[in-house]
Amino acid sequence: MLTDPEFLRRLETLFLLTRKVLGGSLHADRRSTKKGSGINFADYAEYHLGDDYRHVDWNIYGRLGDLVVKLYELEEDVTVHLLVDCSPSMNPKSLFARQVAAALGYIALASHDCVSIYSVSEKLETLMRPTRGRSNVFKMLRTLEQAPLQGHSTDLLSCARALQQQVKRPGVCVLISDFLVPGGYEEAIKLLQWSRHDLFCIQTLTPSEIVCDWKGDVELECVESGERRKVTISSTEAAAYEKRFAEWNTDLKQFCARRGVGFIQAFSDLPFDQVVEVILRKGGLVA
Repeated sequence: MLTDPEFLRRLETLFLLTRKVLGGSLHADRRSTKKGSGINFADYAEYHLGDDYRHVDWNIYGRLGDLVVKLYELEEDVTVHLLVDCSPSMNPKSLFARQVAAALGYIALASHDCVSIYSVSEKLETLMRPTRGRSNVFKMLRTLEQAPLQGHSTDLLSCARALQQQVKRPGVCVLISDFLVPGGYEEAIKLLQWSRHDLFCIQTLTPSEIVCDWKGDVELECVESGERRKVTISSTEAAAYEKRFAEWNTDLKQFCARRGVGFIQAFSDLPFDQVVEVILRKGGLVA
């Protein structure tokens, strides 16, 4: 359960680690090019009547006699959009995916960022609208805990289009999926980047998916479409499956690297906090 005291304790430990290694921020530096009254100095501007006199640089006035004010970079609020694959193929690794999402959501809320949650399958479902603050941690955890597996396939491109229509302001998108989708993942990732989101992909797999132990005559059923097919599996077919599966995963990793997209592959037999710790020590949700 995502609301158990022990699980919450592990989440708080991860947040403390975030503060230690990243200064309390999961995401990339999103300082704006706009100038204002932030904390990071950007430039000087001539003083005009009505400007805040507290920003006058009196040292320059004393040396040169010029009244100038300091300008600062504005640090924009960030919304972390958690896109969690809730299609039937995620069934054996669904809890693990939700635990990872819960950890990232907890850290974001504790860091005063907004968090939204979406279910990804045949279509995009909004599970939690942008929410801020530690007081909403249990709301976020219950949302993830109660999200059902649904649909008969995974259409990443359709979901990316729906997100583009709903979310106009760039944020940080974390896509948690096995990425084993018939229509491919390339166009969806491109679209999310085109929308100027900082994108991080977490591929969740089970160890049993990378090997084929079946031999002989078997009837296979697709967990999403329900389609059945009788096949004969020899050592040759088993080796071909394992080779193609490895190639698919390698292609995904290389595609993300070429696009500057953050990526990590995580197996569901690992503790979720170990996976999140790796993300933190690599620099957070950045490529």
